[in-house]
Amino acid sequence: MKVWSRARSLAEKTPPHRERYLDFLRAAAILIVVSGHWLVQAPYMTDSGLTVTTMLGVVAWSHLLTWGVQVMPVFFMVGGYANFVSWEAAVRDGRGYASWVQSRLRRLVVPVVPLLVTWAALSLGTRLAGVDPELIRQASRLALIPTWFLAVYVVVILLAPGAASAWRRYGMASFWLPVSASVLVDALAFGRGLEPLRWANYAFVWLAVHQLGMLWRSMSSSERMVWVTWFFAGLAALVFLVEVGQYPVAMLTVPGEVFSNTRPPTVALVALAAMQFGLLGLLREPARRWLERPAAWTATVLVNGFIMTIFLWHSTVQTLLVGIAAWLGGLGLGLEPGSLGWWLLRPAWMLAMLLALLPVVALLGRFEQGGRERTADSEPPAAWTQVVGALLVGFGLAMLAGYGMGVPHFPYLRIVPLAMALGGVALIVSRRSRRSGG
Repeated sequence: MKVWSRARSLAEKTPPHRERYLDFLRAAAILIVVSGHWLVQAPYMTDSGLTVTTMLGVVAWSHLLTWGVQVMPVFFMVGGYANFVSWEAAVRDGRGYASWVQSRLRRLVVPVVPLLVTWAALSLGTRLAGVDPELIRQASRLALIPTWFLAVYVVVILLAPGAASAWRRYGMASFWLPVSASVLVDALAFGRGLEPLRWANYAFVWLAVHQLGMLWRSMSSSERMVWVTWFFAGLAALVFLVEVGQYPVAMLTVPGEVFSNTRPPTVALVALAAMQFGLLGLLREPARRWLERPAAWTATVLVNGFIMTIFLWHSTVQTLLVGIAAWLGGLGLGLEPGSLGWWLLRPAWMLAMLLALLPVVALLGRFEQGGRERTADSEPPAAWTQVVGALLVGFGLAMLAGYGMGVPHFPYLRIVPLAMALGGVALIVSRRSRRSGG
């Protein structure tokens, strides 16, 4: 296959100093996210029409499984490691903050553009065709939910150079400070009824997890007892928070729960991250040896080459397939979630979604390399321009992920967050002439 050959060629050019384990974790985590989302969503047909629920709301034992399949902490830890190494290299090479930020953000935000344009067209077209605006809103929200990660992560990238400086100067204190802040936020929110404060933990929790990646950079695989300590300390903290602190068992949002550990995040996610940090450290050397095999490393390179496209479009594929099945009279949607027949049908649904996703990735994967390349007579825009762009992308995507694209009234689209996200991308990828300086 041509795609495999290209990946094999890139794999053979990998420099010896590259930490292949990071790329593997990124690829493995995205596959867990995709398969997890495809499994956890449980749409089915009733006499009143299509009903969308999740397995977490149907099967209580699935809550504990989220301790293994909630892998967003892995992305932030890997990001912390990679951002630290990348920023060090930029400083060493004399590259400024603006150039570094643009290089980190471009590949993340450019693939979002076709996703948003597609859902804007779908939302507008179906609304003009007379489809219920509430159905459009729900469908677009389900498809755009993955973009919440980008909404947070683009802001973390803006702060990463400062976080790296804090790590070099203060070490573990730069981890414990946001952890302490997240504990305080939870205490005030749940103990004093100050619920709006919980939104601050989008910053404190994920920055703390991001700092674990910098700790990882300074540790070796031989420190086995340190990794073991992190694993059991994180596990003990998580059990304490669930059993004594009455935090939900599930590390994902469960319909009907009083509150969620993820929206907004709680300190329980920091405990989960600590447990996963220890486990990943223990697995690092065996994984490194395995990744020396050409086929294993080529597969890792292949997935990483399309990782954002896979992440952004897997929910859209699922949403559209479910919509088509419902339109066809509930094809494959007549079984009650959690029943034996429902589970037996899961492999067929997973295969159908995979087959639908592959051509989408092949067609739209080119946007993952998007953004104009740096030329001799141009340079990135001023740092403040990219900060504004990243914030616009973050707030725009957060609103779309939370509320969907469609609205019942004219112009039938949630125009403001859509314009914020697209305008933010334009600012990030823009260039300015060296000759004019403007």
